[in-house]
Amino acid sequence: MTAKRRAKRSVPKATSVRPAARLRQALAKRRKAELVDLLVELATDDSAIFHRLTAQFEVTVPPQELVAATRRAIADATDFDEREINRNFSYDNAAYDEIKRNFVRLVALGQLTSAMDLALELMDQGSYQVEMSDEGLMSHDIEDCLAVVIKALRKCDLPAADITAWCSQMLENDRVGFISSDDLQSLRTRFSV
Repeated sequence: MTAKRRAKRSVPKATSVRPAARLRQALAKRRKAELVDLLVELATDDSAIFHRLTAQFEVTVPPQELVAATRRAIADATDFDEREINRNFSYDNAAYDEIKRNFVRLVALGQLTSAMDLALELMDQGSYQVEMSDEGLMSHDIEDCLAVVIKALRKCDLPAADITAWCSQMLENDRVGFISSDDLQSLRTRFSV
């Protein structure tokens, strides 16, 4: 048997330009309007990109649209694949960040009752997500969002009966019985006197 010699293959040298750098170079050659159109298209198709862009560029939204955007963010944040029940499934942190930002905006715009209604929805859907997960890691994100509304209620001039009724409804909507429960009970006690 004679050994055959293999021809040495010509292997192209790796370029020192990274993929992100090549993308940056290609994008730098485009017109601003073309890039804006692309970003809007991507944000429309991907809620995580939408949340990130609206946060980064501090997009101002009228109260009615802000309520609708918060409702969408609640749906995105609390969404999970039911095939992953009792696991530590991934969830949309950026959507929870948007909910918190939107609660701050709603309070600043004098839309506290809208924030209260949305907080009820978040408690209902978020506590269900916590209940269906293994360790409920998102409960801290939910509490961070609710803290904005609870803090605003401590300083507001809404009727005490409305605040205590809201606290009771929040506690009732909590499927796991521990999300912001101490803060809600404290608030309810404060205004029930």
